[in-house]
Amino acid sequence: MKKIIGSKKILGSIAGLLMLALMSLNTFAQDASAYQLPPKEIADLLLAAPTPSISVDGKAKHMLVMERPSYPLVEELGQAEFKIAGLRLNPNNFSPTRQNYIKGMTIKDIASNKIVAIKGMPSSVAALSPTWNPSENKIAFYNITATAVDVYVIDLSTLTCQKINKTAANLILGASLVWLDDATVMYKVNVNTASALAKRPITPKGPTIQENLGKAAPSVTYQDLIKSPYDEYVFEFLAKSQLVKNKNGVETKIGAPALTNSFSISPDKNYILTRTLNKPFSYLVTAYGFASSMQVLDKNGALVKTIAQLPSSEGTASGYDNVQNAPRGFEWKDDEAATIVYAMPLDSGLIKKAVPFHDAVMAISAPFNETPKELFKTVTRFSNISWGDETLALVTEVLRTKQRYKVSIYNHKAQSLTTLYERSLTDAYTNLGNPVTHKNKFGKDVIATVNNGRSVLMNNTTGASDKGDLPYLSIYNLDTKTNEIIWRSKEDCFEYVVDVLDAATLKIITRRETEKEVPNYYLKSLQANTSVALTSFSNPYASMEGVTKEKIKYKRADGVDLTGDLYLPKGYNKEKDGPLPTLLWAYPREFTSAADASQIRGNQHKFTLLSWGSPVFYVTQGYAILDNAEMPIVATSPDKKPNDDFVNQLILNATAAIDKLVSMGVSDRNKFAIGGHSYGAFMTANVLAHSNLFKAGIARSGAYNRTLTPFGFQNEDRTFWQAPQLYLDMSPFAHANKIKTPILLTHGEMDDNTGTFPINSERLYAAIKGHGGTVRFVYLPYEAHGYRGKENVLHLLYEQGRWLDKYLKGK
Repeated sequence: MKKIIGSKKILGSIAGLLMLALMSLNTFAQDASAYQLPPKEIADLLLAAPTPSISVDGKAKHMLVMERPSYPLVEELGQAEFKIAGLRLNPNNFSPTRQNYIKGMTIKDIASNKIVAIKGMPSSVAALSPTWNPSENKIAFYNITATAVDVYVIDLSTLTCQKINKTAANLILGASLVWLDDATVMYKVNVNTASALAKRPITPKGPTIQENLGKAAPSVTYQDLIKSPYDEYVFEFLAKSQLVKNKNGVETKIGAPALTNSFSISPDKNYILTRTLNKPFSYLVTAYGFASSMQVLDKNGALVKTIAQLPSSEGTASGYDNVQNAPRGFEWKDDEAATIVYAMPLDSGLIKKAVPFHDAVMAISAPFNETPKELFKTVTRFSNISWGDETLALVTEVLRTKQRYKVSIYNHKAQSLTTLYERSLTDAYTNLGNPVTHKNKFGKDVIATVNNGRSVLMNNTTGASDKGDLPYLSIYNLDTKTNEIIWRSKEDCFEYVVDVLDAATLKIITRRETEKEVPNYYLKSLQANTSVALTSFSNPYASMEGVTKEKIKYKRADGVDLTGDLYLPKGYNKEKDGPLPTLLWAYPREFTSAADASQIRGNQHKFTLLSWGSPVFYVTQGYAILDNAEMPIVATSPDKKPNDDFVNQLILNATAAIDKLVSMGVSDRNKFAIGGHSYGAFMTANVLAHSNLFKAGIARSGAYNRTLTPFGFQNEDRTFWQAPQLYLDMSPFAHANKIKTPILLTHGEMDDNTGTFPINSERLYAAIKGHGGTVRFVYLPYEAHGYRGKENVLHLLYEQGRWLDKYLKGK
């Protein structure tokens, strides 16, 4: 009897376990599971120490080497955080959360090629904004702790580091560190303490009410906006700061506490231009679109002049080339002692308004009591000015909707513009790069000229060509409008100029890499034809050695040329091993020109740096990977826009890539997956909804219902009400009933990107599930649009690999 009772107990226990197992299987899609790990080889690649970055002084005497962390723990992401006014804020240390801190800082003496010891460095380094003083013998930086932000200064003459601030710094509205002279640095400090922050009341004073009285206020779909009076209180409490200057450890207040968004010093160091935010705060735009005041203070903080009272950006008309009907782009004129320049629209901010000129650039000089004078007008939308030495300035105009870019030379005496060159924004081959700068008499970076001021040194860090990206340094003649290349990367590597230390002698610093050689930095003299290695960083990805990389070229059916970076597993032999399961990873881009869309982008000799979002990890698991697969969306005629043919061209691009890889014998047509992040996820869901080309898809943090971004998205500036059918046609949510290919959706639960609200993935999952599709949704705790938490990222790589194995390999 006892045995029978015992048997019943055992059978009952087994039955209970089986029942639990079945329940677990039935609710697998809903239940949270423990974090999982990808294969060790992938985990090791992910967690390998990133290659450091460097900063070298102008005399190439000292080099600052900065090490970045790999990935923080999820616990760090889950610390106290307010999501207000489009910002993510830490109330305990008055700084933004989720920063990419520098975790290690060392100084290298370049002449001896040795690391020098610095005494007094913080015991735990979490640094931001390292900034050299004018003589480049000191480096100031912020160091962040759990409860405060401190200011440290490294003195290279004494090889010491010390904390100089008496009051904790405030980084809520920016992390600028500005040197006034070799001994004085300016920054913002707290006026409140974390302990004084009032808690949100359980019972509010009343409902939150917003109202509009007939004024149009279109807006993109920002996240984390102010939503209540308590949010307003918290934002003001955390963001209010006091500007101070610190000389040899003594802090002096400048002006009164304010919501200072930005501050900059005049070239002669006698004035401070500030932008301070004003109430009422907007519930529709982020902090950087709040109403504000542009003011000039003297160097002691006394108000000299209020230059402008700027309205909230709420009223800006929709459309990417429309601007507020208000002054914008305030800055100091770098070649004069104390002159402020800014742009003023002549078209009420409406680019389609028929006017001979759309913008005027104005100037007002110290003591700022005269009427601003006009410097010049621009035919299209003014973008920016690069200042030179007194007689030279280059003016840029941009029309985003027409993808046009124009650079003109400004004649100071005639106050007129002469066009130097125009190009399409998407025409990479005609991009000349950016002017090289040097320090002028005010210590400002201005355009460096050669040939008695008639030519400009240009640095093109991309150097796009029909042979791929080959960066170059050139001399652009302002009279003949011709460009002479004086140095260019060799075709067997990828090398670009990081800095020009001396424009006259062509002393430069370059960054060089190949498929097998990790990026390293070199000090070169082009005149003397010398090159000295500044760094000798080693390959952090030893297990990737033997993986092959090739930039492949192919055509889609309508003749547009395409490229992609093909990775094949180490030791792979297609005759012996046969075609492989393949993952295609892409991100669509819009073009008004098929010729621009056909240009070659990238360089096959670039070293593959693996970040959390890379698809290349899976080449170690026997997959062929086509990364950076071109997905151009091209306007089919002058009266059409690219998105008018969006879905059809996605299919053309994907079909061409598959056909090419199959014809090469490296891929199995029946074992393709497609994936992408953000707009690439949007692409993935659309391809799966409108084709049967793939066996699986991976879509990370996408926006799938375009009616949730009704005032435009990506490069589409037509509103939903102007093109309702386009919005529906482009929304994979509207076609969720047709998504039968297995799709893996992932999303950070705290996505902060414009438009990609987590509800996009939530509702697409529900829609696909409601129509019987195969879908899995992974919601990552605390993650924003880009994923950072160590456990989350490792689990993501596990999920993606598991999905590929299940639907491409049948495991």
